[in-house]
Amino acid sequence: MTTTTKYDTTGAPAAGGKSGRRWAVLAICSVASALLGIDTSVLNYAVPSLSAQLAPSATQLLWIVDVYGFVLGGLLIVAGNVGDRIGRKKLLLMGVAAFGAASALTAYANSAETLIAARALLGMAGATIMPSTLSLVRATFTDPKERTTAVGISGGVGAASFALGPVVGGLLLDHFWWGSVFLVNVPVMALVLVAGAVILPESRNPRPGRLDWVSVPLSVLGMFGVIYAIKTAARDGVAEPAVWISAGLGVALLGAFLRRQTTLAEPLLELRLFRNPAFSGAIGANVVTMFASTVLSLGFSLYFQEVRGWSPLTAGLAVLPGPLAAAAVAPAAGALIPLIGRARTVAAGLVLMGVSTVGLGMATPHTAYWELLPVVVINGAGLMLTFAVTADTILASAPATRTGAAAAISETAMELGGALGIAILGSVLSAYYRSDLTLPKGLTPEQAGAARESVSGGVETGRHMTGGLGHQLVDAAREAFTHSLHTTTLIGGALMLAGAVTALVTLRNVPAVLTDPAPDAA
Repeated sequence: MTTTTKYDTTGAPAAGGKSGRRWAVLAICSVASALLGIDTSVLNYAVPSLSAQLAPSATQLLWIVDVYGFVLGGLLIVAGNVGDRIGRKKLLLMGVAAFGAASALTAYANSAETLIAARALLGMAGATIMPSTLSLVRATFTDPKERTTAVGISGGVGAASFALGPVVGGLLLDHFWWGSVFLVNVPVMALVLVAGAVILPESRNPRPGRLDWVSVPLSVLGMFGVIYAIKTAARDGVAEPAVWISAGLGVALLGAFLRRQTTLAEPLLELRLFRNPAFSGAIGANVVTMFASTVLSLGFSLYFQEVRGWSPLTAGLAVLPGPLAAAAVAPAAGALIPLIGRARTVAAGLVLMGVSTVGLGMATPHTAYWELLPVVVINGAGLMLTFAVTADTILASAPATRTGAAAAISETAMELGGALGIAILGSVLSAYYRSDLTLPKGLTPEQAGAARESVSGGVETGRHMTGGLGHQLVDAAREAFTHSLHTTTLIGGALMLAGAVTALVTLRNVPAVLTDPAPDAA
């Protein structure tokens, strides 16, 4: 079923319409985005049980974990442009249907190869959903104040969904097989598909021009190369030859892609958008936020599970107040903009995140949870103050004809920021852990090697040892990790504070109310 919608000259749905329908559009888009967030975070908790059943090799396991992000990050820019051309509703519904089918294939995969292929299909579908939901919200809410609130709510739901992954995964894995964490997507996506076909308005660029098919492989393969290099460097170190080969090819292809965009009347990547200080400043803030916040996400996960010895479900429940705080703060972010401006609102969010990141670093193996609870809540609130405003700024700074492309640029920047954060700050965390680890005497070379590899290796090795030596090893690993977390979170906190200063400068002249640019504006 297709909804008939009137369009203005920008290709967005004409203003007006029933308010209830606008909020129904927001609900549908938020649910679709939330499932992507849950799917991203739930896999790590299913790895032990799927490994026991499918027995993947070490290389296959890495691809099972990483292929989703490779494909998603590589296709976002292309998918956003396709949505601007064929219709964002149409692309979203195609992506939702594909995501549901790929989820069923993933759930019932009977081999590692099938699982890798299914995860790649999930990444392809996710790349069509991400920019489509944001651009549909942008096109539906034409009033600037309403739009800011709607984008904030959508972002709050998305943030909450990442922490729901461990909770949902823990509950399902306690009662069902590993595939259940993916199978649960199917009925929800079916509901989104039916409701979206009836309720969502269509939105597209009425004069899209031709899609440059030479730019497509340059963009996709270039992004694949860069993301693969970042993830491989994080796992195996920068000395690995594959890192330099992949990075070199990726940078060369992206360089050719960017040069080609400057010669096209209808480029795949609208570089002129970056001339707008509101757009470029908001993109920069997002990259810094994702880069630095990865250390907090990684740190919380390892701290609660390895240092405190909590189950995945308990650890997931422990961090849940953060996303709940984000969801609660989301609508308030729009109210702050007229009072203190966009620059100060983003900077305030980054300051809160910086303070909470340093606060996590102060934790010891015996810190009471109630002392960490404010850290969790403050971080969630800061994250949402930042992302709600930057997402609205990015979408409002682009012409309505290019909202899919603008949303794709935003999502791609966040993917790269998160990948770089894991690669760099994750490496710093590991390096300081190894340097701070003092192993007790009497370990075999194999035991010592496993303990030096990671805090998980140290704790797991110690638990399987008998006598006091095992307890000493566990205590040593936990102590070293908390020391390394202290140093790494100081770096992450400093980066967020630097990002706050940068946001004050780059966004200082951005007005509280952003009017829609002309269709051909840069």
